[in-house]
Parts: sequence; structure tokens; C-alpha cells
Amino acid sequence: MIVLGLTGSIGMGKSTTAKMFMDEGVPVHDSDEAVHRLYAGAAAPLIEARFPGTVVDGAVDRERLSRAVLGNRQALRDLEAIVHPLVRADADAFLARHRAAGAPLVVLDIPLLFETGGRDRVDQVVVVTAPAAVQRERVLARPGMTEEKFAAILARQVPDAQKRAEADHVIDTGEGMAAVRRKVKALVAALSGKSGA
Repeated sequence: MIVLGLTGSIGMGKSTTAKMFMDEGVPVHDSDEAVHRLYAGAAAPLIEARFPGTVVDGAVDRERLSRAVLGNRQALRDLEAIVHPLVRADADAFLARHRAAGAPLVVLDIPLLFETGGRDRVDQVVVVTAPAAVQRERVLARPGMTEEKFAAILARQVPDAQKRAEADHVIDTGEGMAAVRRKVKALVAALSGKSGA
């Protein structure tokens, strides 16, 4: 089984690209989706203990949590120390299930793959990219996003050029959805073939 790591900076089109892999029948583990589940489950009491008042009705209130950690490096490190091991365990369970089922190819969608040392967990890396102006437009169109938040997020991410340089495959989502879909199809065919499927 080939484990493909899918990553890219904020606003680069990673979620859309992940969906295209799913459309091709490739199992995808979405780290963001895992965090949402964990925020309403195993992570909630741990986060409430470290950041009192951030859990409402048994689930983490993302807006309250954001206010508690924004601009505070230590708070962010503490949050990551709680969340990252839980997400990794969730991903490991996903990999074990699909390995047992004989899947030739799976995708781990990891937004901070390079930032969290996730390169060693995957066989190959796909980086999604887009021109900076397109990225900025996409991100600032998100509800609740501000210039300050965008700058803070970018400051924590490995620069796009460095990600592209370290990638095995690069998909430019600025070229339009049809072009992205063609690239995903070709990649799935090549990688599934390599693993003997």
C-alpha cells in the first residue's frame, strides 16, 4: 500500500483536491475532519483542562479556543501537544484498516505535514499550490478571516516554494478544476499501478 501525503498552505485548494482523490475511489484521511471529531470527543476534556472556558456543551468552541491561543506561542504548542498525538493515532487506525483491506493507495491529508515532521509517515508527498494572489483572495473570503489571522497562519507554515521543492508531486489549483482533476486521475493511475493493483 502506498501512503500519499497531501499538503499545502492555507487557501491552496487542498480540500478540493482531497475530494477529487475520494472521487477516484482513494481512501482519504482528513486531519481537519479528525480534529473536528476529536474536539467533540476525546480532545474536549483535555483542552478544557488546559484552556478553561473553551468547551461548550461537551465540544470545543473553535472561536473561544482561537482567542485563547492566537498570538501566544506557548499556548499554541500546548494545544498541538494535546491534538497532534490524537490525530496521529486516528490516522494510524485508518492506515491499519485500509492495509488490512488490501487498498493499493491511500491519502493522508495533513495540512502541516512538513511543519510537524510528517514526511517520514508517508511514501510520497503531493503539494497543492496556487499563485499568492489567488491564495490571498480565497483565504480572505472565508467567514471570520482577518488580515491578522491570515498573517499569523502563514507565519507558522513552511513557505510554499519550500514545500514545492520538497514535494514528489505538485498540483497547481490555480490552473482550474479540470486541470486538477486530470492530474489527480493520472497520479492515482500511476501510483495504483506501481503497487500492483
